Amino acid sequence: MQVRLNKYLSMCGITSRRKAEKLILEGKVKVNGKTVKELSFKVDLKKDRVEVNGKLIRPQRKVYIILNKPPLYLTSLKDEGDKRSIIHLLRGVKERVFPVGRLDYNSEGLLLLTNDGELAHRVLHPSYKLPKTYLVLVEGKITKAKLERIRRGALLEDGFAHPEEVLIRKTYNSKTLLEITFTEGRKHLVKRYLGHFGHKVLRLKRIRIGPISLGNLKRGQLRYLTREEVRLLKESVGL
Repeated sequence: MQVRLNKYLSMCGITSRRKAEKLILEGKVKVNGKTVKELSFKVDLKKDRVEVNGKLIRPQRKVYIILNKPPLYLTSLKDEGDKRSIIHLLRGVKERVFPVGRLDYNSEGLLLLTNDGELAHRVLHPSYKLPKTYLVLVEGKITKAKLERIRRGALLEDGFAHPEEVLIRKTYNSKTLLEITFTEGRKHLVKRYLGHFGHKVLRLKRIRIGPISLGNLKRGQLRYLTREEVRLLKESVGL
């Protein structure tokens, strides 16, 4: 069986398919001792020997993990010096996994990690319209009229954005707790979208990705998805 080189790298848990293409173009991947920079190059799963940065790689057992990322942690698998990263929360995870998407440094909540490159690709790709739900604390009270405007969508600097659902969960003296769902993952989308309506985001927590919910998982803790959760997640993106 033959697969494209970038897909093979994701099957081995190296990184996502998109980032694997960058490794290939940078000349960091060899097949049978020869550097390959062609993105369309295919690998024979039984015969070919693939190396990344001089290290032999092979497909590994697929694992699926969710982490409740605390605020003030970077979504990074490297030691970032003064700032803490999620790598320090993954001690004990034997498999090499990578985060599917990101959460900002100040944001918290559900982060999916896996070594399944195909699943990661589909979860992130806008064409699969996988909903991501957030609890967002914003400055200011939101009236019913304003809520209807927020639900209708808005034109941002990088195109039109439209949430799947927006609910008011709680109202304080000068703040509002919203639950908002998007099926796309543009950079800082939730913050930029609500800022467009004059509401600064004070706290952001992702609580759901498709059929997977954060539940009662405590800050900084992780768990492996159950077989049923993996099945539902794959089904939601057509796998």
